[in-house]
Amino acid sequence: MTVADRNRAAVEEMMKIAEEIYNDLKNSRIPELVIPSRTKSNIIFDERHRVWKYGKNTSTRSAVSLAGAYMLLRTVYTIDFIKKMIDQKKSSTLRELYYISEGWGEGKFSSQDDSDRLAEDLEILTKKLREDMRLRPEEDGARVIGDLVVEEITRKGDKRRIHCQDDVGDSGYSIPYNVEKEKVKIKETNAKIVMAVETGGMFDRLVENGFDEKRNAILVHLKGQPARSTRRFIKRLNEEKNIPVVVFTDGDPWSYRIFASVAYGAIKTAHISEYLATPSAEFLGVTPSDIHNYE
Repeated sequence: MTVADRNRAAVEEMMKIAEEIYNDLKNSRIPELVIPSRTKSNIIFDERHRVWKYGKNTSTRSAVSLAGAYMLLRTVYTIDFIKKMIDQKKSSTLRELYYISEGWGEGKFSSQDDSDRLAEDLEILTKKLREDMRLRPEEDGARVIGDLVVEEITRKGDKRRIHCQDDVGDSGYSIPYNVEKEKVKIKETNAKIVMAVETGGMFDRLVENGFDEKRNAILVHLKGQPARSTRRFIKRLNEEKNIPVVVFTDGDPWSYRIFASVAYGAIKTAHISEYLATPSAEFLGVTPSDIHNYE
């Protein structure tokens, strides 16, 4: 399936939602959408897949209330916006979606958190990825340095091979927001380990010391709480090339949450944990005992 095919499939599923709302209104029924409750209390650990997933609790967005009616209005506006964008072969950041809604009258979002949540709701309802809707985050992708060859599809549709040591500078290869096989192919590697590194300072020091070459490692800068594309890229390296993954953090309590998002998933993305998480990832440290033992 090509990127264009994935885009069309996403539009088809979203149009089904819009048609359902329209048909309810046409037949004098109160339209509503039912989605899993995306709260901490509705997160369960899936023993089979070893990731966090949503439980059985649901929430209903119904036009029976004014707030619910506004949310359904925003949903239809957003679907229309995404459809037009895909028809024109364009993309948008999540922040642009929020600002563009200022022109939607009563359908405008009150905050970017609201528009971000609606994008996630559409993922859940359509079982399609945000990337298939051509929505992307504002921030840049994480960095990669190591013995790895990737093949990217450029904006002109050409294939470009990049060696993540020989063809990049000190900053490394920048992970794009869409890292699916249709866009990025993982071609060749002799690496023995993937080390996901929490902070930029730690990443740069390892690069300066030549750690990637000495230890035959692929270094991935997480940039704190890792982006979806970063977690997906790490999972693909682990699954497709059978490379073990370790997570190297700076030792504070927040670091354990960063590790957990790589290994088991996060609340916001529990609907795609199997797609993003790498359950075999191991926590390397730094731990409080390391500080004591190696003082």
